[in-house]
Amino acid sequence: MRDGGRLSAAIQVLSDIDANHRPVRLALKAWGDSSRYAGAKDRAWVSGLALDVLRRRRSLGWRMGEDTPRAAAIGALGLLWGWPLERIAEAAADEPHGPGPLTDAERSALAAPRDLAEAPAAVRGDYPDWLDASLARVFGDDRAEELAALAERAPVDLRVNSLKTDPERALKVLAVLNAEPAGVLATALRIAAPDPTTRSGAVEAIPQFSKGWFEVQDLGSQIAAACAGQVKGKQVLDLCAGGGGKTLALAAAMGNTGQVYAYDSDARRLTDTVRRGDRAGVRNLQVRSPIQPEPLKGLEGKMDLVFVDAPCSGAGSWRRHPDTKWRLTPETLQRRLADQDAVLDLGATFVKPGGRIVYVTCSILPEEDEDRVAGFLERSPQFTPKPATDHPELQDRLTADGYLRLTPRTTHTDGFFVAVLERRDDRQPKSS
Repeated sequence: MRDGGRLSAAIQVLSDIDANHRPVRLALKAWGDSSRYAGAKDRAWVSGLALDVLRRRRSLGWRMGEDTPRAAAIGALGLLWGWPLERIAEAAADEPHGPGPLTDAERSALAAPRDLAEAPAAVRGDYPDWLDASLARVFGDDRAEELAALAERAPVDLRVNSLKTDPERALKVLAVLNAEPAGVLATALRIAAPDPTTRSGAVEAIPQFSKGWFEVQDLGSQIAAACAGQVKGKQVLDLCAGGGGKTLALAAAMGNTGQVYAYDSDARRLTDTVRRGDRAGVRNLQVRSPIQPEPLKGLEGKMDLVFVDAPCSGAGSWRRHPDTKWRLTPETLQRRLADQDAVLDLGATFVKPGGRIVYVTCSILPEEDEDRVAGFLERSPQFTPKPATDHPELQDRLTADGYLRLTPRTTHTDGFFVAVLERRDDRQPKSS
């Protein structure tokens, strides 16, 4: 495909998302299914431009002076990808493939774009206006900068599976993908974000991936799992296990001692957990599926640790799923808050005296984070917050209450929130 055809395709995908409120992956699939002539490089190019536009839709529209898929896509080529004006003009005017010649207004906007420093915070940070007050609670005057970092392309992070190998051996086999240590955790590796116009190397193609040497997992997610602390020999319940990423991280930290139970209210999310666990060499895993009658019966009050990776807005993962920030609504957020209250209350029933809940969201919104913990502590005064981590590199990321907040700007991770809540042990010691 020529540049003009690729640009038109990206505009078509973005228009489909706008008109049909369709997730970007489905819009890209629909275009791909109708464009069998497009090669792998063409698909990577169209996907890369569409995703970059979605990451910075508001700021692109503001600088171009028009909030349309065409203006944003054309603006992204010049303002994000660094294309010269004449190359963009040639692609747009390419008959019959391009979207049409540049207008005088588009040429002017590309030649002398508006200064983004003059824009409101929500435009500079590329987020919906209705979230501004919420983000101001967390980040204050830094909210535009924090959210701008959440609009960058994300790297590919890997967790080295200590049940199968070590970081040094993993780095050797991943050298072909230019993996490097990610920092903070010894078992975390990182592959830099790929160029948006090209296909990135597939981690799954490395033979050792199939052998369970490593898993794709953001550094922030790995840190959240590490906040479980010393878990060897413990009884652990992963209450919202989903696909099992944090379950496997917990199992590796346990060294196949104790027992880790994986549960999720949606049985479909657990379908890969057993397979992934087998590949990773996990031998202390029990999957408790909701299709079973009373799947969690017998665990009440017996868990040393209940890990609650709560259902949330996913605001912390907007680097990877930029379309979701434009689909989030106040009504959807309210439903997530109710889910979070319910899962915290449920999790508390399984914690034994002296045990802990680790509450995690992939969110930066205080309504899903501090507010939910505060409400839970009012309902369950037998629980007390504890510092989420003692890692020396993360002490400046702890809040006044000891909660951990990670963001792309401060820790080069996805956005995460972690609270560790310990249940008071009122049992009297036995007399001698």
